[in-house]
Amino acid sequence: MKNVDYIIVGSGLAGIHFCEQLQANNKTFMVFDNQSQHSSVVAAGLYNPVVLKRFTSVWKSKEQLQLALPIYNKLEKDLNITLDYKTPVYRRFSSVEEQNDWFTASDKTALSEYLSIEIIKNNNSAIDANFGFGKVLETGRIDTKLLIESYKKQLLERNQLVEEDFNYEDLIVKKELQYKDITARHIVFAEGFGVKKNPFFKDIPLKEVKGELLTIHAPDLKMDYILKSSVFLIPIGNDLYTIGATYNWNDKTNNITAKGKEELLKKLKTFLKCDFKVVSQVAGIRPTVTDRRPLVGKHEIHKNMYVLNGLGTRGVMIAPYVAKQLYHFIESNKDLETEIDISRFK
Repeated sequence: MKNVDYIIVGSGLAGIHFCEQLQANNKTFMVFDNQSQHSSVVAAGLYNPVVLKRFTSVWKSKEQLQLALPIYNKLEKDLNITLDYKTPVYRRFSSVEEQNDWFTASDKTALSEYLSIEIIKNNNSAIDANFGFGKVLETGRIDTKLLIESYKKQLLERNQLVEEDFNYEDLIVKKELQYKDITARHIVFAEGFGVKKNPFFKDIPLKEVKGELLTIHAPDLKMDYILKSSVFLIPIGNDLYTIGATYNWNDKTNNITAKGKEELLKKLKTFLKCDFKVVSQVAGIRPTVTDRRPLVGKHEIHKNMYVLNGLGTRGVMIAPYVAKQLYHFIESNKDLETEIDISRFK
C-alpha cells in the first residue's frame, strides 16, 4: 500500500495549481488523469484583467495576477521551459462611440491601471482598423499546452501520475480513503467537464461549452500584439497566429467541426486583409458556471472529498487563486469566499 496526503483526479490547470500548493507545503500526492479532457490543452492561455466586450474589470483580476504570474515564473524555472509571453492586448475600435466608451472606462478605479488612455493608430496594412486601438496593460499569454505536457512528464518521472481512468466504484470512502493500492487523507476532483461522470459531484451546476480554435500561417501580418476584435488574434511565433474562440452550448464532443472553422474565418475576414493559410484546428469543452464563478468546495456527506472546477475561459488567471483557497480551506480550516463555494447553490 502507498500512503499519501492527497489523491488528485485531473491534471489540467486546476489540478496542476493544486499540486503546486501541495508541493509548496510538503504534502504528498498522486494524480490520476486519462487525458480525456482537452479544455486546458487547447486554451488560448490569455491573461487579461479586462472584459473587452463591455470594458469592465474581470472578477478579482488584481489579486489573481499578483498570485498567478510569480507561480508561472517559478514553473518556468522548475520545468526549464518558457511559458509566459508578456504581450499587450489591443482592442480594435469600430466607431468613435467605442473610443468614447473606452475613455469613460479608463477613468474607473478598477480599470485605470490597465487601460491606456492613448488611442493607438493602426499602421499595419494587413489589418482594417480605421478607428485605431485601445491598449490593455498587464496582459500576456501562457503556453498551457507546453505547461501541461511538461508538468505531466515531471509527475511521471517522480512516480506521481497514473495515466488511466479513475474508477469511482473502486474508491472506498472511510476516515481514510482507499483507492486500489493507495490510501489518502483527502481526494480533490479537478476533472473539468469530466465531473459529469463523477457520482459524487455530478449534480454541481456545471455548464459545458465547446470552444474551437484555429492556427493560421500569415507571413505578411507581422503583428507583435494580441488583437481583440470579433475574435482574438494571437501571435505564437514563426508567423503563426491562434484564432479563437467559438462558443457552442450543444455539442459535447472534442471533435473539430466545419461549422466552427467557418464561423472563425468569417469573423477573421472582417478585419484581416492579408493572405493566410489554416494549418490546424482544435476543440475542447470548457467547464463554465451560470454566475461565471468557479465551483470549489467540500462534499456534503464525505468530508474528505473536494471539487475544484468551473474555471471557464480565464483558467490561467483563476486556477492559482482558487487552488490556494481550497488548500487553506482543507488544511487551515479557512472559509472559502462565498462567491466560489459550491454551497452557494444549495
